[in-house]
Amino acid sequence: MDHDDKPVGRILTRRDILQLLGGVSAVALGGSGYRLFGQAAGASGRPLPTCIVRPEQTEGPYFADLELMRSDIRSEPATGALMPGLPLELFFHVSQFGAQGCMPLPDARVDVWQCDGLGRYSAFEDRRVSGDLRDQKFLRGYQHTDKDGTAKFTTIYPGWYQGRAVHIHFKIRAAAGSRRTYEFTSQLYFDDELTDQVHAKPPYAARGNRRIRNAQDGIYRRSGAQLLLNVSPADNGYEAAFDIGLDLSDAATGQSDHDRRRGRRG
Repeated sequence: MDHDDKPVGRILTRRDILQLLGGVSAVALGGSGYRLFGQAAGASGRPLPTCIVRPEQTEGPYFADLELMRSDIRSEPATGALMPGLPLELFFHVSQFGAQGCMPLPDARVDVWQCDGLGRYSAFEDRRVSGDLRDQKFLRGYQHTDKDGTAKFTTIYPGWYQGRAVHIHFKIRAAAGSRRTYEFTSQLYFDDELTDQVHAKPPYAARGNRRIRNAQDGIYRRSGAQLLLNVSPADNGYEAAFDIGLDLSDAATGQSDHDRRRGRRG
């Protein structure tokens, strides 16, 4: 059974992108959307940051605005206990693109939430997997991007649950002028072969072999390849960086992704 809803939002067309960037960046087709490589020089003569358009995907049923501002999301705040699993250092590099090119986006709020090594989400009741965890808050939190547009999280490699490939949810919110807020929601995925290696170890192995791989996940099949993390070994776990370029102009003109999604279940 699929625990998440359908993808939302839109992928910019080639015409949209060229209008936004005014020809300052190279554009290449990738999957069902476009990737932007903003390597032209800005007004200061310094190279602009890489800017990549990514597809939005469903928020799913497990988002909770718990106002947990923290970088290390592994612990359960009530007890301080760390969720078992291989550590994962996750970096978000967030940029804004527009007529002037692609620039780092500071002070954007990045929320992350995921299941633990046994497929359980905190803050919800799901008797098929975890029972009642409504009073817990593990593997959730948010950070604001720094002046370079970077937000860092320490988490664990996620487990699996029925109906989905292995993934991490994230949401980015940023001020977009006129007291409006831009909101972008999507998911991150992992290479199946790496997941096989990780899930052969404790605590993941106690859950048994997962049934759904990326290619079998209906949400992943809708442009999930553009959300696949490039994961590298680091210390006793892994690290990964995710670059994303956002278009705040829709929200500034009254067409935010949040507004377009209003009325959808999730």
